[in-house]
Amino acid sequence: MAMRVLLNGYYRFLKLMLTLLITVLIVPVAMQILSRYTGLIPRYIWTEEIARFCFVWVIMVGSMIAVRDGSHFDVDVLPHSSNRMIEFAMSQIVNIAILAMAVSFLWWGWDFGKLGARQQSEISGLPMLAIYIAWPLAGFTWTLFILERIFDDFADYRAGEPNGTS
Repeated sequence: MAMRVLLNGYYRFLKLMLTLLITVLIVPVAMQILSRYTGLIPRYIWTEEIARFCFVWVIMVGSMIAVRDGSHFDVDVLPHSSNRMIEFAMSQIVNIAILAMAVSFLWWGWDFGKLGARQQSEISGLPMLAIYIAWPLAGFTWTLFILERIFDDFADYRAGEPNGTS
């Protein structure tokens, strides 16, 4: 129960971060547009880099939220079955595939993050770790959220929920 409270709080934090990142993304993009098509402000070279960095984080945080919502990586390829066991097994295959991808992002993302710790961006001078850390963080978050889903699916299946999935 305490873990569920922590995961719910983390999920709300991610949604807040996504909102803030999109808000921050609007600033450099608006500056680029204004400088390109009007003479109101000078052309700043750092705006493109900051917009790209924000965009990477928007994608990664959005994918973390989508895994918790169950709206990411899940494509209906096979028809649904009226058999609870088959539906449960198909949902677990999807969950295991997501878990495998999450673990790979966590495993190889760690090395990616170490590489970023030794680099700085050329224009803004930001440490590249600020960008590269998004991959292992996404893998860790996906792992947490997909393990929660697997646990919930097993509990629903044991309780006799329709189709064996939540």
